[in-house]
Amino acid sequence: MAQVRECSAQLTRLAKQVGITVILVGHVTKEGALAGPRVLEHIVDTVLYFEGDQNSSFRLIRAFKNRFGAVNELGVFAMTEKGLREVTNPSALFLSHHSEQVAGSCITVTMEGTRPLLIEIQALVDEAHAPNPKRLCVGLEQNRLAMLLAVLHRHAGVACFDQDVFINAVGGVKIAEPAVDLAVLLAIVSSLKNKPLDNKLIVFGEVGLAGEVRPIQRGQERLKEAAKLGFTKAIVPKANAPKQRIDGIEVIGVERLEQALSKMREV
Repeated sequence: MAQVRECSAQLTRLAKQVGITVILVGHVTKEGALAGPRVLEHIVDTVLYFEGDQNSSFRLIRAFKNRFGAVNELGVFAMTEKGLREVTNPSALFLSHHSEQVAGSCITVTMEGTRPLLIEIQALVDEAHAPNPKRLCVGLEQNRLAMLLAVLHRHAGVACFDQDVFINAVGGVKIAEPAVDLAVLLAIVSSLKNKPLDNKLIVFGEVGLAGEVRPIQRGQERLKEAAKLGFTKAIVPKANAPKQRIDGIEVIGVERLEQALSKMREV
């Protein structure tokens, strides 16, 4: 530990004296944390994690510490035969391009740092053939799905207690923020009723235990990103509805889950 601290301090001193940038490359533990003493993170200005999936050609660079900018920024790169190439429109990675509308698919907008990303949430609801119906999430939190299904039954009268429910975030992305709650519920209802949603519709909003649709951060930026990518309709929390119209997109503000399901049938 003393050796790591001393070497990094010497490199920091050299960088300041000469006016250069020094990049220290290390590895992470099985838990995903930076290996070695944490003092290394305190000495450096920025900590970047370079992540990738062995089954995907895409690589992600995330900033977990940054003294001179925003953290949780995300850079998306494609691994090609000529090396890494920047992906200028990362939202396209996480959207499926269906030739026709399909049931159980809903587009939402999540934030990675200051960058809005459009992600497709897919739901499959099928009749359970076992005493205990399955609840499976890929890319989302498992416990939150159980809570959302309870809210759906209690406040919207849609029961899934005899159905297997599978949720997937397309592209292998992991979503931690509750802004995708409403999109998950609308995808579940779409699959259960076998009624596709409009493929130009985006949905976001946090759903509370009382059935209310709560506002989320950076709603304006999410709507502008969706409009830029050609989406024409949005179901969002009423508090996130813009006061001034955004060109190209019709925004529908809702306060409760029941209202969102009613608007879903209209669009």
